[in-house]
Amino acid sequence: MNLKTVGLCISVIVLLASTTLAFAVTPGESLKKNFPNIPVDSITPSNVSGLYEVIAGQQVFYYAPDAECIVGGPIVTKEGKNLTKEKQQELEQKRMAAMALKIKDLPLDKAVKIGKGKNQVIEITDPDCPYCRKAAEFFTGRKDVTKYVFLYPLDMHKQAEEKVRYILCAKDKAKAYEQAMTGKLDDMKFKVCKDASVDKLVKTHKDVAAQLGVTGTPFFFINGRPVVGADIPMIERLLGSKDEK
Repeated sequence: MNLKTVGLCISVIVLLASTTLAFAVTPGESLKKNFPNIPVDSITPSNVSGLYEVIAGQQVFYYAPDAECIVGGPIVTKEGKNLTKEKQQELEQKRMAAMALKIKDLPLDKAVKIGKGKNQVIEITDPDCPYCRKAAEFFTGRKDVTKYVFLYPLDMHKQAEEKVRYILCAKDKAKAYEQAMTGKLDDMKFKVCKDASVDKLVKTHKDVAAQLGVTGTPFFFINGRPVVGADIPMIERLLGSKDEK
């Protein structure tokens, strides 16, 4: 169920002004009964009487048991404090921390390895993603980085998987990666690789993204710290000194 399609209940304003009625069931049971397709992680009382804060994955919304309806956020205090945004930030921090713990389990020997520098960079990228190409350009020529690249072709980029297969099929994978990220493969005038071992390797790369919960590219671990998107200033800070560049 797409939560964005759920309308606000007109009766919520009346609800908030009324005395909370006794429930025949708990708020959690009521929510599950009325919205069985929502995968709820937790439901707790919010700062507003009669509303319960619901966490479903990375989504934060509210449930009014009396009216049996879902209410969209955000909740903002009179001091201007956005309680919904704060909760979303908290969830994102926890998600990033959980992802960082998975680094030791990643099959780095299956990644495209580039460079021999002191800084470890793990990259989840799509060869047809413009932001991925921007990030790749930033890393070009840096001698202070060892990159481990996992290729994750997004469905929206129809030619990306063939480019991924070209890279993983190449004898010099680092060079093939450079060709893809600089647009040299955009004419698609290359032989599409059909090899069972590459099929398996493509799956391994996709599985890494799934294991980490990555849904968009690029995504990085810079010396163990997660970075979402081509946030070049953040990446520069985490890499530290450029003395070895």
